[in-house]
Amino acid sequence: MDKARGRLEVIATPIGNLNDLSPRARQALEQADLIAAEDTRHTLGMLQALGISRPLVSVHAHNEPQRVPEILERLAGGEVVALVSDAGMPLLSDPGFELVSSAARAGFEVRVVPGPSAVTAALAIAGLPTSRFCFEGFLPARSRERRTHLAGLAQEVRTLVFFEAPHRIAATLADLAQEFGEGRFAVVAREMTKAHETIYRGTLAQLAQQAASETNFQRGELTLVVQGAADVGGGVDSKLLRRAVELLSRELPPGRAAAIAAQLTGATRSDAYALLTRAREQPPGEEG
Repeated sequence: MDKARGRLEVIATPIGNLNDLSPRARQALEQADLIAAEDTRHTLGMLQALGISRPLVSVHAHNEPQRVPEILERLAGGEVVALVSDAGMPLLSDPGFELVSSAARAGFEVRVVPGPSAVTAALAIAGLPTSRFCFEGFLPARSRERRTHLAGLAQEVRTLVFFEAPHRIAATLADLAQEFGEGRFAVVAREMTKAHETIYRGTLAQLAQQAASETNFQRGELTLVVQGAADVGGGVDSKLLRRAVELLSRELPPGRAAAIAAQLTGATRSDAYALLTRAREQPPGEEG
């Protein structure tokens, strides 16, 4: 690598608590020739709180294609450019993809300074499987499109992670309960690492009801972690299996309920029984 050529550094910044900025990230920001920020006003406030003064340029969803050539020119001149988003790791539902991919294709060195991320922070405290997960970012704003998108994810067996706007969280949880089943377990992490951090846990039905009735639920930054569908395999309709297990377990002993549910849906008895056991370990869903 020609030492005269510059470097792009992708830097994670705090999702709330400024003390979460790593010493390495602070040093990288201090030494950057230019900081490319999603919102320069937001980043300027962070830099001022840290006592750092560096040139800023905006790189957001509406201007990234125009900014890329300018920044590549700066890199070609040997400068070090730091890329940050408003919070967490850039490119995760934030701008920067076009800049990073263009810089890499042009042969510039691209480094990462890892750190805070709402995705991994929420997964770490959700108490749901993390060996495999699927990050979906923000769901469509319109209910019809959102329901269609969620219907396509209803059979996803991996743990699902979403971001959501506070004014849409109640509607999104209601749609999730409709498409995934009311008894699916989920966690909503609100204002993580901030003074009013709150973690809500329960079934999708319970969380939807709580979000609709509790004002604070609909405030701040929200990350939603949802249990994956039961991995029943063999082309079995897992939504039908969950419903059968839910209804039969109210009237019959677990073993008998699992056996009948398996016969009705084509699932194995062991899969039906595992689903029933998991459902009994969670708070019961409320019927609409």
